[in-house]
Amino acid sequence: MDPNKRDFIRLEREAVIPIMKPKLIMTLANLIEHGSDRAEFIKLCKRVEYTIRAWYFLQFEDLMQLFSLFDPIHGAQKLAHQNLSPEEIDILEQNFLAYLFQVMDKSNFKITTNEEIEVAQSGQYLLNLPITVDKSKLDTKLLKRFFEEHPRENLPDFCDKYIIFRRGFGIDRTTDYFFMEKLDMLVARLWGWLLRVTGLQRIFYRKPNARQKQQQQQDPKKTDEIIPEVEQEDLYVERIRLETMQLSLRNLLSKVTIQEPTFDRMIVVYRRASPKPKTDRGIYVKHFRNIPMADMEIVLPEKKNPSLTPMDWVKFLVSAVLGLVALIGSLEMPKADFWVIVAVLSGLVGYCAKIYFTFQQNMVTYQNLITQSMYDKQLDSGKGTLLHLCDDVIQQEVKEVIISFFILMEQGKATKQDLDRRCEELIEEEFGEKCNFEVDDAVQKLEKLGIVGKDTIGRYYCLDAVFGREELRFQTDLAYQVNGWFCIVPRNLCHSFVNCLFLIL
Repeated sequence: MDPNKRDFIRLEREAVIPIMKPKLIMTLANLIEHGSDRAEFIKLCKRVEYTIRAWYFLQFEDLMQLFSLFDPIHGAQKLAHQNLSPEEIDILEQNFLAYLFQVMDKSNFKITTNEEIEVAQSGQYLLNLPITVDKSKLDTKLLKRFFEEHPRENLPDFCDKYIIFRRGFGIDRTTDYFFMEKLDMLVARLWGWLLRVTGLQRIFYRKPNARQKQQQQQDPKKTDEIIPEVEQEDLYVERIRLETMQLSLRNLLSKVTIQEPTFDRMIVVYRRASPKPKTDRGIYVKHFRNIPMADMEIVLPEKKNPSLTPMDWVKFLVSAVLGLVALIGSLEMPKADFWVIVAVLSGLVGYCAKIYFTFQQNMVTYQNLITQSMYDKQLDSGKGTLLHLCDDVIQQEVKEVIISFFILMEQGKATKQDLDRRCEELIEEEFGEKCNFEVDDAVQKLEKLGIVGKDTIGRYYCLDAVFGREELRFQTDLAYQVNGWFCIVPRNLCHSFVNCLFLIL
């Protein structure tokens, strides 16, 4: 890569609202002029959250009950107590995956595609070893059957073995001396220069085929500079890597800072392969945070132990052959110079030692990254991940309703397009964040709550504040919070339940 070029990566804005709900409610409430309206708005926000929790309560309960049967730790015992046939278990695990993917969609998680993985792995950050998955240790029936029954577009090549979900972006910066990495980069540049001079570059490196060129032209997610014609709704983040730096004596001996975009959240779903006499029904769900794109291999399941790459072996053997040829040529001379022989041997041994120690240094870095991913970057797994997802769905749904209702309440009638634009402008102006607001989903929930109306020309408007809250009480099943516990009651039993509840308390 030309060190003079800057490396940018294009990231699409996502629909997730990256604002804490308490901060959102208090900020919007402070924008309301009258104190009485401010208090009523806060009450309405609480009732909206209770109602939305009621909507999802049964779905989340079914999800947790199904996962208890496929928990890798205790699921096998619970399945044995159920006395289910293999066909019935297959149906249950497919139902679990269907619920899980619905929750993922509601949480704005997206399945990582082949193109995104290629872009992410087109550079190096802290991990400089080739990491691959041991496919023999992963089951290929569970996900394959699910995607046959629930087809999706742009599935990755490994979708029959494991699925990687991602959501949100961030930036990771690391400052260090990177002595070994700088030395390896200098050797790589020297090696590339030798290949160009000798004409061997055409043998070791293949030119991109026509399909790859066409894909890069049509969807330039990775580019060396920002293209003005591309819509500015996308976010461009610069990759600062050692490969693209201009090295001098000053920065060779001083600390440098490298930068890499990160996936804010990543969730991996897979099942381990089981021996033929025994069938393992456990489904693994692991949750990670702040994973650098170029190092996303650390979240892969069942990784193989890394080893020297084929290119490292080629360099090693070619160097050994060239060193031996130079050594034999020196010995065949009538007057062999002792110091020439020592220089040739020293260069050969030094280069081989460099390859070995670079590999060892990369192995240490790999072990540190794996340890860090286990203790620092892995948020949770199994049931903990599902509970986090369920709460995340509710938080996102509540925030969408609150923002859209506030806009209609304060700014008046608006079409769906105007409401979308106003919500995004509010988020950017008041919180300094940008997102792709899901106005269709927000309007659907507002109508279901019964707190907005629609006129004859398609404009939405906020109903009277008091009337809106009364509508909210009777348009949905009743959700009460008593001592921290949520109780859900059908509409036709609301009044009887309230009377009994107060008699008990």
